[in-house]
Amino acid sequence: MIGRYMMRHLAARGIQPVGLVRSPPAGEDGWIAGDVRTPQAWAAQMPPCDLVLATAELHLVVPAIETFAHNGVRRLVAISTTSLLTKRDSVIDAERDKLARIAAAETQLAADCERLGIGWTILRPTLIYDEGRDINVSRLANLIRRFGFIPLAGSGKGLRQPVHAEDLATGAIDAAHSAAAINKAYVVPGGDTLSYRDMVGRIFEGLGRRRMIVAVPASLWRLAFRLAQPLFPNANFAMGDRMSMDMVFDAGPAQRDFGWRPRGFRPRFPETMKP
Repeated sequence: MIGRYMMRHLAARGIQPVGLVRSPPAGEDGWIAGDVRTPQAWAAQMPPCDLVLATAELHLVVPAIETFAHNGVRRLVAISTTSLLTKRDSVIDAERDKLARIAAAETQLAADCERLGIGWTILRPTLIYDEGRDINVSRLANLIRRFGFIPLAGSGKGLRQPVHAEDLATGAIDAAHSAAAINKAYVVPGGDTLSYRDMVGRIFEGLGRRRMIVAVPASLWRLAFRLAQPLFPNANFAMGDRMSMDMVFDAGPAQRDFGWRPRGFRPRFPETMKP
């Protein structure tokens, strides 16, 4: 989601980017095929550069930092997640394990960069969306198209700050060119703070549909989720519990250090989206 926007905006600023990806887009220049975890396989194809914008999961990026340094990189901006702050006490074992891996990778990335003379910045976005391409907001939009309504666990009063992938891409570029952002981590929330219920309501509006939101008691939600889970393999019951939790962060440091100014949450969806 984020990398394509980065490529586009770098080019618009007169910077010639090179993208590293496992499967390069057909018919497009400026891409290297490779797995970031195995730099020995693609290092010879990488031209000299001074900046890396890393959108892969951090534990995948860490093994390549030495190669980046040898190739002239002196600045690295990496994308992490605010889940480190909102889900660290999750009742889901797999979530806690994943977040422990991300936290360890953040620490290792910072240590390796400082050892090798690379200025690092870590951005921790809130709920990322990109109409028709993400697995958060767009998944809800697909459910609305399919069923015409959305059930919420409880009132859905928990606050959210969805952030668009394009804003995250331009924010990463701005952070990379800010001396004030070197060797720091930032939370980067979206431009609007709204309840989970209102967030879902705006998804209905983005589809041109009337809001049809059904509040379900938490106990009934858990039962219904167990029955429906085969339809949603990437979901878990804790998502319902979090609909009443606030996940709100201060954008002030990012605004001060690299001009973070994301858009408000007014999604507009393409006519056709992947289910």
